[in-house]
Formats: sequence, C-alpha cells, structure tokens
Amino acid sequence: MPIMTPADLAYRMPAEWADHTRCWMIWPCREETFGTAQGLAAARRTVAAMVEAIARFEPVVLVARPADAAQARGMVGDAAQVVEEELSDSWARDVGPSFLVGPDGALGGVDWGFNAWGMTYTDFAADAALARKILDRAGGRRFAAPLILEGGSLSVDGDGTVLVTEQCLLNGNRNPHLTRQDIEQALMAYLGVEKVIWLKDGLENDETDGHVDEIACFAAPGVVLLAGCDDPADPNHAIMAENRAILEAARDAQGRPLRLITLPQPTARHHGHLGRLTCSYANFYIANGGIVCPSYDDPMDAQAKAVLEQAFPGREVVMVPCLPLLEGGGNIHCITQQEPKP
Repeated sequence: MPIMTPADLAYRMPAEWADHTRCWMIWPCREETFGTAQGLAAARRTVAAMVEAIARFEPVVLVARPADAAQARGMVGDAAQVVEEELSDSWARDVGPSFLVGPDGALGGVDWGFNAWGMTYTDFAADAALARKILDRAGGRRFAAPLILEGGSLSVDGDGTVLVTEQCLLNGNRNPHLTRQDIEQALMAYLGVEKVIWLKDGLENDETDGHVDEIACFAAPGVVLLAGCDDPADPNHAIMAENRAILEAARDAQGRPLRLITLPQPTARHHGHLGRLTCSYANFYIANGGIVCPSYDDPMDAQAKAVLEQAFPGREVVMVPCLPLLEGGGNIHCITQQEPKP
C-alpha cells in the first residue's frame, strides 16, 4: 500500500503570519554549542528575554532537559509553560516539526530526518526524536518524511510556494542519494506546495550550510524580504546580488512576480574560533500581532525595525539583543517554531 503524504490528504504548511496556537522554543543546553559555561549562561538569559517578548503576543511552550527545567522555570516565570524532554541542542526550528493544517483544521506536522546539519555533531539522537514528541504533545498527525532537512532551510508563502537554497538542500552531507527533482517532489508532497524557488547560497560562514532563514523569507504572498549588502568588498555582496537576480526573475506558484523588500545588513561581527557571525535581520519570528526581531547594538537596528514595520503593518515590532545566542550559531527564528491555529 503506498504511503499517503500530506499533499495526498490535503494538508499544507501555512505561512508563518497565519494565526498561531502557540510558539514552541527550546532552552539552551549544550555548553559546546556556546563555547563555555559563561557562553551558555548568556544564551539562556537571551532566550529568556525572547520568551518574554513572544509571550506578549501568544502562548509559549519551552522544552527543557529534565536537569535544566527548574532553572528554566525560574528564569522565564509565568511567560512560558516549561515541559521536560531530553535534548541534544537548542534549535526548535530545525529539530521540531514543520506544522501543517489539514481538512477541517486538523493539525499535522512533518517529522524530517535530522543529522545535525550534516553531522556537525555526532550525539544528536535526542533531537532527532523530538519532532515526534512535540507532535504527540500538540495532538498533531505525524508525517515522517524521507528527507534530511531542517526547518530553517525553508520559507513558505501559504499560497503554494517555498523558498530554499541550493547550498543547503543540495549539499552532499544531507541527501547525497537524491536529485534536485527528488527533493522538489518531496517538498511538494510534504509541505503541500506547487512551486520551489531555489536561491543559490546563504551567508558567508553559515555553519548550517546556507539556511534560507538567514537571507530571505516571505512577508506576504508575492512579497519577499531579502537581506541586502551594500559593500562590494564584502563576500555577502556577491552572494546576495545573485539571490536577488534569481528572485527578480522568478514567479511564484500563482504566476506572480515577486516584490522584494530589502533588509539592511548589520556591521560584520566576529567571535573567537567561529570567525564571522551570521548577523541578519531576516532571522525574526512572526507572532500573533507582533514581530520579534534580533538587534545587534548596531546603527542598522533602527532601519531594520522600520522596514519590518512597513512590511507587516498592524504588527508591533519588538527587538531583542541576540548576540549571545548568535555566538552559538542561531538566532530568534532558529530557536522558535510556530504551531498554527486550526
């Protein structure tokens, strides 16, 4: 008997600006990710601030290791419900399910294969099992996808189109046995989309191999927010010029040309052995009635906030300092996962 995919059963992934039931987040737990005990402590303070910001707009469920749960509850207070699960790392976007909505508002979710961003780490078994556990807690139907993929590597418009990058999805450390066409067919089958728009590369020195959520996302059907780079000497200038050209030539699933809105690039930051950090204003979270966006104590912070206010009229834009989390390789979008309202 053939496996029934979400698309077969009329499930689809809604756009991130659709109404949410709650936001799922993960409490930082891996000292190696943040370099030192002090780095982990700073990341936890940053996530607590993010929880507080998101909880202004919608309920938050924070997943924490049993050993860390008491500390998490003490730091976030009433801003989140803390639930206990074993964890390997910290990134709900990549290890949680990509939630779906089916007929009559039925909740579902894609449980993608996970190999720690192409075997960046080897002890990832707890994270690989987490999507199933979250779906069980949420009461959603689980669809196990035959594809290694992280949620930060895609952006959907809720109207049939998904954005991805070649650097990530065609990387030999994820699905070397699959062709580009195979991956497109899997995305269509498990997200309920009809059109895949392939950007080229992500930001310089992105340890996720070019996740799209660092460079571009849909703001509405036919509208894409795109990270910019004005300095020709910066390697990101050529990267983003190529991605812009691709988007300018593209049409979405409904045949529309795309309107592009440029987000500024903050000043380049470097951190120890990590080298350049992937500072980006594109890695924000859309909440019910709000936008929670990273800030960098940078002159571009105010400009980025203004761009997001114009792109999302009627939503309050709240900026949260995020450098301690970024020093572990992620940001606000990376540590969150929206559960859509049926």
